Amino acid sequence: MVKGIFGRKKSYGEAAVTYLMVTPCIVLLVLFVLYPLCWVLRYVFYDYDGLHAAKFIGLENFVRLFTRDADYWRSVRNTFVYAVGKLLITIPLSFFLAVLLNAKLKCQSVFRAVIFMPTIISTAVMSLVFYFMFNSYNGIVNQMLMKISAIDKPIEWFGRDMAMVTAIIVAAWGAVGNYMIYFLAGLQTVPEEMYEVAKLDGAGYFQTLFYVVLPLLGPVMQTVLMLAIITALKGFESIMVLTGGGPAGATDVMYLYVYRAFFPTQGDAAFIPQYGYGSAVAVVTAVITGLITILYLKSSAKMNRE
Repeated sequence: MVKGIFGRKKSYGEAAVTYLMVTPCIVLLVLFVLYPLCWVLRYVFYDYDGLHAAKFIGLENFVRLFTRDADYWRSVRNTFVYAVGKLLITIPLSFFLAVLLNAKLKCQSVFRAVIFMPTIISTAVMSLVFYFMFNSYNGIVNQMLMKISAIDKPIEWFGRDMAMVTAIIVAAWGAVGNYMIYFLAGLQTVPEEMYEVAKLDGAGYFQTLFYVVLPLLGPVMQTVLMLAIITALKGFESIMVLTGGGPAGATDVMYLYVYRAFFPTQGDAAFIPQYGYGSAVAVVTAVITGLITILYLKSSAKMNRE
């Protein structure tokens, strides 16, 4: 007999089955998480391009990153602009749609499915569709705006001034449905008695929503914000399809910068991978993301106590 996870004694056969079922997860964790992590932590100290032998250079990759790579720090700034813009659109809109769909509406299930649909569509496919929609010369967005006389000439949606705005709009469209489901689930846990009590106390609809319902959705809001912050900081797939980080780095974000260090495209300098330098960039990027997450969790815990 052996002791199980929760203290219950199990036969050797039961224990063997348990460990056998856990083994695939452990193997995948080692192969796709622990091994790549150890690989990255090793090569931060090397100059390695995958073609020549790795050369030990100590902390030179970090020195280069912190003192000579202005493009990376521009991508960090762009990431914060992208994340804040996405959050300012996504969170209020998700909550508003959840409130609307929580009401007694006809075809409620259809509306929920339609709004949630972008979440299950491939990011690359979604971004490609938006790329054609926002095309400056024959895109449907400019055509519609010109047809209703909202604009006199086509807008350069992927130009330097508008590229980040376009990327934020596309990212928000793809994320709204996901967070709406969280808010909708939270709203359905609010007891009907709370609405009735608020009504008896003379509270109007919006007073009930902001002073009764929102405080009860505190835990859901914290979860949604944490997921939204992490996703916004890590997101780069739609930007890679829409603009590739351009024009002139206007939409370059941290994780896209890391990706290009490992998998350079034709437009990148020398078209040669920089595994050593890319590893250093990846480590610093992960630390930045982790620090922001920790700060949010601490502030969230403080709000809970208050």
